[in-house]
Amino acid sequence: MAMAATAGSGPVVTREEERRVIFASSLGTVFEWYDFYLYATLAPFFAALFFPPGNETAALLSAFAAYAAGFLVRPFGALVFGRLGDLVGRKYTFLVTILFMGASTFAVGLLPTFSAVGWLAPVLMVTLRLIQGLALGGEYGGAATYVAEHAPNGRRGYATSWIQTTATLGFFMSLAVIGACRIYMDPKVFADWGWRIPFLVSLILLIFSVYIRLRLNESPLFQQMKAEGKGSKSPLTDSFFRYPNNRYVLLALLGATAGQGVVWYTGQFYALFFLLITLKLDYVAAYSLVAVSLLIGTPMFIFFGWLSDRIGRLKIIMAGCLVAALTYFPLFGALTHYVNPDLEAFQNKTKISVTADPAQCNFHIFVGPWSKFTECDRAKDALTKAGLSFTSVNGAAGSPVVIAINDKKLEGFDAKEGLPKLNAALKEAGFVAGADLKKVNWFMAELVLVVMLVYVTMVYGPIAAFLVEMFPTNIRYTSMSLPYHIGNGWFGGMLPLLATALVAWSGDIYYGLWYPIGIAIMSLIIGTLFLRETKDANITR
Repeated sequence: MAMAATAGSGPVVTREEERRVIFASSLGTVFEWYDFYLYATLAPFFAALFFPPGNETAALLSAFAAYAAGFLVRPFGALVFGRLGDLVGRKYTFLVTILFMGASTFAVGLLPTFSAVGWLAPVLMVTLRLIQGLALGGEYGGAATYVAEHAPNGRRGYATSWIQTTATLGFFMSLAVIGACRIYMDPKVFADWGWRIPFLVSLILLIFSVYIRLRLNESPLFQQMKAEGKGSKSPLTDSFFRYPNNRYVLLALLGATAGQGVVWYTGQFYALFFLLITLKLDYVAAYSLVAVSLLIGTPMFIFFGWLSDRIGRLKIIMAGCLVAALTYFPLFGALTHYVNPDLEAFQNKTKISVTADPAQCNFHIFVGPWSKFTECDRAKDALTKAGLSFTSVNGAAGSPVVIAINDKKLEGFDAKEGLPKLNAALKEAGFVAGADLKKVNWFMAELVLVVMLVYVTMVYGPIAAFLVEMFPTNIRYTSMSLPYHIGNGWFGGMLPLLATALVAWSGDIYYGLWYPIGIAIMSLIIGTLFLRETKDANITR
């Protein structure tokens, strides 16, 4: 295996060629991430466009479920395109992935909404998300492998770290385009058709990216392997059904990419959703805060990739998981304190509880026409939507729902009258909906977001080089792609959905953080005990 090999000479590639490979690979990958994150950034907005009205948390969960669907199929894309990349070549495989990605993204801009075609709208949306997920499942492994196989020994961490910046840059681009549309367009116009613009303009980016990638040459290591007749005839079997490679795949997943995935999505996406949904910060302010943190933090991907060439990849990834697990609760608490101090003050002086028959309170994750929402579910939904924590109390069997706000009690939660009564009671208790922009401590809020993004760069900057170095050339694309996309697509991509469901079920606005913390700790333990450093591996074998 490559991870056990001694250092070799590495590929003979000029510095100019290396820079061209990095630029071309990164440019295409930025575009793919931009495509993928457009939906993610607009998920709360799409909840009202593509899913039935009524229960807003249910609609949001549906939107997150569609978002998660694209992540769930990413490992299958890794299998399909990883196998193709090991059999046919790196260049042509990730050329195909960008075509699939771009076409499906453009098609999102043409979709009818729920008000026009009913349940066909979310069906079409999920279908396109699945195509995007399959394509992205093949893209990352191809780009990372392609760049690493052009990089000389001692520079793989630095070279592949440029690929690692593409996800954040694509996310930033999606924020910038959506933010510009929402700022310069009337809200009604944006809701009517303006939201389609970011998806439709992706066609221009697609054409440019395809042109750039067509000008690339095949990886020198892949060409050498094919010339020597050392290619694998069954990459899937060799990767996942033969020891010890299948052991390395499992360890790479549980000991590295799972923790990396949840730290990444917490620092970028869940932080944004927390600002928007829980703290009720204006969307322009929230986008701006996150965008600035991305601009400040992105160079750290390069720094930690460079540092991993000197001190090792594994210890940096493990350190990122450790500090994230130890500090997420205080960091998100600090976001509440600095962004919406009125919400914090109200929660400190107000005791809120929901008493209900526990048999009537459901834990909703995947929401659809099959879902039934009780009075307990609607009551918890309303409080969660307001960004409020509450205590759940088990009531007697068959007893009605009772919401207590200090000494005031509201019995029952009728679908029509429950919300107005609750809002009136909260207002009477001194609750102010929405964050007051005049009270936001912008510097400290930005500092918290930057700290979380530094964690992202610690775990993500070195991960591509680490995975590439774990596996031999003839099955590298296949072997590294699957653990990466299960770690990021399943463990990481499910984070917004699971965290939102946990918050609504528990009544604690911070309870969803237990999910990324638990996964990060798992990877820290397994990675520390069972994984080895790879920076000196000879990847020519």
